[in-house]
Order: sequence, then structure tokens, then C-alpha cells
Amino acid sequence: MNVVAIVTVAHHASDGELALTPVHGEALLTHTVRGLLDVPEIDLVLVAAPQRCASSFSEAVGGLEKHDLEKRVLGCQVVPGSPRQALAAVEPDLSLDSVVLLHDALRAFIPAATVREVINAVGDASVVVPVLPMADTVKVTDASLIVGTEDRSRLRTAQTPIGYTLEAFRSAEPWDVTGAAIVAGHPDAMRVTTDFELSLAEAIAAAPKNEETL
Repeated sequence: MNVVAIVTVAHHASDGELALTPVHGEALLTHTVRGLLDVPEIDLVLVAAPQRCASSFSEAVGGLEKHDLEKRVLGCQVVPGSPRQALAAVEPDLSLDSVVLLHDALRAFIPAATVREVINAVGDASVVVPVLPMADTVKVTDASLIVGTEDRSRLRTAQTPIGYTLEAFRSAEPWDVTGAAIVAGHPDAMRVTTDFELSLAEAIAAAPKNEETL
């Protein structure tokens, strides 16, 4: 089995630039890719880069690599285009039981243990998503008034990486996880998009690796 992680800017045109935001002296994207390369189960990390950001993304991840048990050097490839185009670059070399991880470039600090939970759950389910319970009360409104309250006991916030079997990834609609299995997510896997989240990311990046992060 191969495990391929595809890092992408997920939702907004501005996400490409946000992925290059400095955090503790390095681009957010650099932290994202390094974290995935540190997961032994992952064989390869691909970065699906917007055309306008391909050069900057390549610079951000240049030199990142790991060595596997067979002493091979495993690194990161930047592929301009979509996640499907990134996978197509390596798909002929993948086994049919391969796992594909689709990961938001702005979720730089998801713990390796959570990534492993996703990988291990793929197979029993064709699509797997890490989630967190909702902490806030969720209200339903019309144009100007609150008209109801959602039962948050069944609501979850979805994170990444989303895990797929190879067949499921080929047929999946991007980011549509209806019917997916779930595993426990982690607070550190937040999307870093605001000044407050950036301050948390700085603290996580600066924390000694043998200590609990935020």
C-alpha cells in the first residue's frame, strides 16, 4: 500500500498567498509539508499549486525530505494545477490499495497521531474525515431574527486530511464528504487565516516538540 498526501489551497483564491504567511520564520506551507513528511506512513507529499503561486510554493518546500527504512530519500513535489492533476503525475506508480490524503495547506499543525487515525480508518471506509464537536450554540435566522436553535450534539466541524481509497478519490467531488466515516480531529488542526489563529500558530510552532501544544 502507498500513502500519498496531496496538499492544496482549499477554498478561496487568497488561500495561496495565505499559505506563504510567515510563521516562526517559515512559510505556513513549509510547516504543513514538514509535518506530513514526519508521518512515517506517508510515502510522498504532493503540493497542488495555483499557477501564480507555483514558484513561491516550490521555494517554500525546497529541501524538505525524509529518509525511509530503506534509506530512500522521499521528498515533496510541487505540481501546478488541481489535486487530480497532482495525483495523475504519480498514479501509474501506485498500487490499487493506495490511500490518498487531501490536506488543506492552511492546516499546518495537525498532529501525526490524527493523520495516522485517518490513514488507518481508510479501507474500512472509502472516505474518512477528522472532525471536532461544535462548542458554540448555533442559531437559525431569517433576514433579521433568530428563529431557532440547532441541536449541536450532532454537529461537527470538519478538518483535513480527508482520507480516500484510490478508487474513491478518482470519483469524489472535491471536498464533498457526505457519507464519509469520521475520526476524532484535533484543535491544533485549525485553518490559520486570522491574526488570532496566526498567534496560536506561532505558539504551536515555537513549542518544544516533546511538550503538549495548545
